[in-house]
Amino acid sequence: MANFTAADVKKLRELTGAGMMDCKKALTEAEGDVEKAVEILRVKGQKGVAKRESRTAENGAVVAILADDNTSGVLVELKCETDFVAKGEKFQAVAKSIAEHVASAAPADIEALLSSEIEDGKTVRDYVDEANATLGEKIVLDRFARFTGGYVGTYLHRTNPDLPPQVGVLVELDKPEAGVAKDVAQHIAAFAPKFLTREDVPAETVENERRVAEATAREEGKPEGALPKIVEGRVNGFFKENTLLDQPFAKDNKKTVRKVLEEAGVTLKSFARFRVGA
Repeated sequence: MANFTAADVKKLRELTGAGMMDCKKALTEAEGDVEKAVEILRVKGQKGVAKRESRTAENGAVVAILADDNTSGVLVELKCETDFVAKGEKFQAVAKSIAEHVASAAPADIEALLSSEIEDGKTVRDYVDEANATLGEKIVLDRFARFTGGYVGTYLHRTNPDLPPQVGVLVELDKPEAGVAKDVAQHIAAFAPKFLTREDVPAETVENERRVAEATAREEGKPEGALPKIVEGRVNGFFKENTLLDQPFAKDNKKTVRKVLEEAGVTLKSFARFRVGA
């Protein structure tokens, strides 16, 4: 029987992020040698990456990187399977390295990012696969945001104090206004708007909302003559709930976000909001 203890298993899990049974098997094969077990897990983990593809990755972290002068910024979501891995230093270091790479390489889209070289001839895709192997879990990188040219601000929110940020927001203003950038980013984190303006909502989405509103009103027995006004009211309600500029501002619900920006004399050019796994 292999000569190792529960403490050895715990240490190996902390070093690699691998599952308990994988750690026990590796220690058995390594005859209790923790360093050798780490190597075994890396080798076997690399071969097992494909087997993890069917698993779900709903934990992870959101990382933000801003330029010193706030003229650019990036937001990256990196996902994993368990909160155990998500709160580990190794996983968070991988996420930070990818975010720093996005900031410097400025890839056009996720495929360009995955194909870009992050270190010594290694692509980001290779880097993520290596993390799969080292951490023993499915690691997923499938979205990022990068803004440049305006004044970029960010806000990161922890839904659990023991975990890295699970919600991240990036905003881009047309001119420097740190306080407004922070306030609006916090609002976006809390209220999760889907669009910036009404004009950004796809026409088919608006039409569908009209159909649902009309069908609901008829089901409720509303008078035929009142339907147009009722439908418009409900569609406007959809806009107020889902478009950022129409939402009541979190810190003062008597004002819309549009009004707050107007009073500050700034324009919100774009925003991105990531919630891990959502």
